[in-house]
Amino acid sequence: MALEEQIQQYVQELPRSLQEEVLDFVQYLLMKAEQQEKREWSTLSLSSALRGMENEESLYTLADLKVTFG
Repeated sequence: MALEEQIQQYVQELPRSLQEEVLDFVQYLLMKAEQQEKREWSTLSLSSALRGMENEESLYTLADLKVTFG
């Protein structure tokens, strides 16, 4: 029996209120997976943008940092 069929069978045996909880949980898992995918793409994008810069000479030194209060 396929996983989807097993899930469907178990969900059908639950009372309506618990089926609604299952639906809420599935929606939560989908949202969580989407957020994880966005984080992974963001990390990949940043690493791609910075690729090849590891060995570049720094344009600024600590002496270039200055705090100004006005």
